[in-house]
Amino acid sequence: MLRLLLVSTGLLLAATVAQAQDLLVKHNTEEIQVKVVEVTPTDVRFRRTDNPDGPLYIVRKAEVRLIRYANGTQDEFGPAAPAASAPAPIAGFLPAGTAPAKPPTPPGPVVPGDEEAAGGTVYLGGPRIGATVLTGGVVSKARESVPGLNPFLTQFGWQFETRIFRLANGTSGLFEFVPLLGGLEQGKFIPSLNALFGIRGPKGLEFGLGPNLTPVSASVALAVGTSFRYDGVNFPVNLAVVPGNGGARISLLMGFNSRRR
Repeated sequence: MLRLLLVSTGLLLAATVAQAQDLLVKHNTEEIQVKVVEVTPTDVRFRRTDNPDGPLYIVRKAEVRLIRYANGTQDEFGPAAPAASAPAPIAGFLPAGTAPAKPPTPPGPVVPGDEEAAGGTVYLGGPRIGATVLTGGVVSKARESVPGLNPFLTQFGWQFETRIFRLANGTSGLFEFVPLLGGLEQGKFIPSLNALFGIRGPKGLEFGLGPNLTPVSASVALAVGTSFRYDGVNFPVNLAVVPGNGGARISLLMGFNSRRR
């Protein structure tokens, strides 16, 4: 009896999962099990049912023949647009008003903070919190200006991020400005300014390099990190190294940010 109940429950769950799937059919007869997120005038946005928490995919509506939804309804988008015919050009010339055709750029998965396709500037902002460790001669140099400074100090600040561009494969060009205030737990006031130029890959991994300024010194910061996304909010985690004075400052920063309109 128990075995029969388990089998029945499994079948019910399987049926429920199957019913929760949408079917996207392209004009080339390719069929994809998806969960449709949005249909816009130009494209269809979806997540794969075999990876429901994965990246958001975008396909041009012109490539889609129909979508059959889990509730049994469906949207049909008509036949694919035929390729426009053009008069044969004379050798060495193109017809007036025409330009060489460019191959379509395939859409890529959406990475954290990048809802749009290539082009357009996106602004993100949010708080940052973390800690910095001073090593080697950096401690001695810092204590000349801040007597009694402990080599371990907390950091509080804000991240201003600008996405300059995004390629179709998801790679983005970034500029980040991060002002920080350190040493408050020691009763110290140590500001720093960081301006980083970087690249973020399709899966969120990012690298940055840029100037670092403090009242004690000026140097270059090298940062590496990634971002996690949940419910429209990004949670960045970054490790930064600032070399100088026979040692280095090593900082671990995390926080959250969202898009600024």
